[in-house]
Amino acid sequence: MNEHYYNIDDYKDQFACKSGDFKNSLKHYYTRPIEEFPSSVKHYRMRAEFRICHNKDSAYYAMTEEKTRRLYRVDQFLIGSKKINQLMPELLHYINECLVLRQKLFSVEFLTSTHGEALITLIYHKHLDPIWSAKATSMQNHLRAYIIGRSRGQKLVLTQDYVSESFFVNNRVLTYRHTESCFTQPNAEINQKLLHWVDKSCAEAPWDLVELYCGNCNFTVALAPKFQKVFATEVSKLAVKSAKTNLVANNIKNVTIVRMSSEQFSQAFNRKRNFRRLSGIELERFMFNTILVDPPRSGLDEPTLRLTSQFDRVIYISCNTVTLISNIEILHQTHEVECAAVFDQFPWTKHLEVGVILRKRRYK
Repeated sequence: MNEHYYNIDDYKDQFACKSGDFKNSLKHYYTRPIEEFPSSVKHYRMRAEFRICHNKDSAYYAMTEEKTRRLYRVDQFLIGSKKINQLMPELLHYINECLVLRQKLFSVEFLTSTHGEALITLIYHKHLDPIWSAKATSMQNHLRAYIIGRSRGQKLVLTQDYVSESFFVNNRVLTYRHTESCFTQPNAEINQKLLHWVDKSCAEAPWDLVELYCGNCNFTVALAPKFQKVFATEVSKLAVKSAKTNLVANNIKNVTIVRMSSEQFSQAFNRKRNFRRLSGIELERFMFNTILVDPPRSGLDEPTLRLTSQFDRVIYISCNTVTLISNIEILHQTHEVECAAVFDQFPWTKHLEVGVILRKRRYK
């Protein structure tokens, strides 16, 4: 990518175009103003993954071209955080100076925080032995970044496998542990704006919240104080573990988190099936009136849509405007859109993060 690609005027036009496309697709269900949150043009992405290609006695970073699927060399990654760009040449220097670190290395992953912490995962096609650990530890000390080594059946954590992050949201400091291999929002600046918008859109109420696809409790940490109780679900073991850590770190005690899918929760909520993991938890004691969903790009499946339609208020966070509109078309039978906002989580791409709040229709 060249510098021209990051021209601020080009970005404004691209953002206006995809934001306009979304507004046009939503106009059948909502005609009031939609809030817009553009991103920084560069250095907004807190994580990155690169292939490692080898040329005789040296290695270099590479990525896959989206259309042709061909690999191309990467010497800098301007959409990546400043920390990633600082570490890229420094890491490559140590790798090229040391055969033990370079040999059969095929991938590198960076995870950074807004406070300058960095975690680097080196992925190999070989078994990692004590000699590798010693060389990697020396490199870790020089780079001042945490190093993890991975190969088939191996995960060697030299110091720790996470970075610490924090966001200032409506007079609160929210702290998070972002763990390696656990999903985190890639654009920290936009994530903070998204958290602020969701928090602002929810008034304190004597009701309870159910959250599906809660991940590492990114939204839960922000919203928990607004509700009496929160019941959150997530299918990933690693995400549940990280979520529990984040709840403790923020001194949040009104959240119950259970590892289960949205379909399983729907079955339990509608009393169609009992689950051992809900032993000791009485769902009927919750006074739910709000549901928050942050599904994958495929959107909500049919059982989850039926479940969602039962709640008075729906907070829908989407990374795919096409499936979102498809879901809203169905939810519109019972709900109306109360407010909406677009967040450019993915600048320079066609993708757009969207927040929509729907309220159940009141019939006289």
